[in-house]
Amino acid sequence: MKTLILARHGHAASNVGDTVSGRPPGEGLSELGVAEGAALRAVLAADGIDLGVASELRRTQETLALALDGREVPTVVVPQLNEINFGSYEGGPLAAYREWAWSTAPDAECPGGGESRTAMASRVASALDWLLARPDDTILAVWHALPIRYVLEGAAGRPPPARIGTIPHADPYRLERPDVERAAEHLRAWVLAPRFADAAA
Repeated sequence: MKTLILARHGHAASNVGDTVSGRPPGEGLSELGVAEGAALRAVLAADGIDLGVASELRRTQETLALALDGREVPTVVVPQLNEINFGSYEGGPLAAYREWAWSTAPDAECPGGGESRTAMASRVASALDWLLARPDDTILAVWHALPIRYVLEGAAGRPPPARIGTIPHADPYRLERPDVERAAEHLRAWVLAPRFADAAA
């Protein structure tokens, strides 16, 4: 792999009500999300894409299909790209999960058998290793907001924040191979000594 293009899925039904949805297959795209997927296709029209990858959640697969519509590009579903496991917060209001996430340590396991942020970061690093080992020059990966933020911060050499901010739907982020290698390395190091960038001193 030489270039990785990351994009969050388009607006989904769960985004309409700000509910937590991390369990496959999850909801599909809303009407707005379909339009965003088509807009992503237009933005990437000049890019030569050799492989498309998505998580097991419908909203990423539908976005990827729209982004690659009209191209003969192979696609792969990669479970390591899945959204974080929200445990007992699944299906509930996103605000409740955020209240928990913003006030607990990165290695705290999410109630109800969910993932800690460090467990997700380790999984994301493994996903990046898999992508780096692919023979395809340019890969489009349609992912989820939390792991994308972790990758972007890792590529910049920074630890992730507890409050990840906004990752726009279906906007592409281009990373070259050294950026992806740096992200994987920093995430693995962060898992061993986790501290959020915005943690209180």
